Amino acid sequence: ELVPRISRAQSMDALSSQSLVAGYRCAVVAAGLLRRFLPLNMTAAGTVEPAQVVVLGAGVAGLQAIATAKRLGAVVRAYDVRPSSAEEIASMGARAIDLDLPPLEGSGGYAREMDEERARLQRELLAPHVAAADALITTAAVPGRTAPLLVTRTMVEAMAPGSVVVDLAADSGGNVEGSVPGELVRVGAAQVWGGRNVPAQMPQPASRLYAQNVVNLVALMTRPATADAPATLAPDLADEVLDAACVTHDGVVRHGPTRALLEGPFLGGAP
Repeated sequence: ELVPRISRAQSMDALSSQSLVAGYRCAVVAAGLLRRFLPLNMTAAGTVEPAQVVVLGAGVAGLQAIATAKRLGAVVRAYDVRPSSAEEIASMGARAIDLDLPPLEGSGGYAREMDEERARLQRELLAPHVAAADALITTAAVPGRTAPLLVTRTMVEAMAPGSVVVDLAADSGGNVEGSVPGELVRVGAAQVWGGRNVPAQMPQPASRLYAQNVVNLVALMTRPATADAPATLAPDLADEVLDAACVTHDGVVRHGPTRALLEGPFLGGAP
């Protein structure tokens, strides 16, 4: 989970590979729960309008959800606090929602946390987009912290009867007020599906991708065999990938946030 989000480390990044699986899964769940066509259908009996899908969060999971919903024929709009996301959203065939708010670009390609006033204003501006959606998919998360609350119960209650909400972040606190990990609940006239260990719901691709992540990371830590010696595990902590991913080594806590926790007042360390 601590592998940095840099080009060299992509093949070892388990968070990204599992988010890919989860993003696909949540789009399929939304399509299965929504009791209507996703694509436009023009027939002799009349025209069936395409479903309107809104995706909040355009990281790896969000982009995969966008791509999957788009392939199924839905009209997709998406929002992310990072300014770089608009181009990525457009590349998936969706339209970016512009709330005209300051961006919140964080380190390592992640969004940084927002203050409560910004969060309140964002929810207020997102409310009409949520109300107009047939299906809402939320994927926003901040590593190591509680997921941000993006959608209130009141916002969900404004959605039309038969609407579907899929909260991929339910496991880490939830983007949607009222979502329950692993359960399908009703809020107003909408069904709210709370994600719980979503990659495990597609075990074959999740396991295959994770195994390859682990193999690539172990290979980076391994000194190749020579004519005189077999291959040995010898991590080079000067390597930027291993340095970022290492929590402890030789009795020393190297990971900054963990070290800060151990030194904090709650565990008896320095204040």
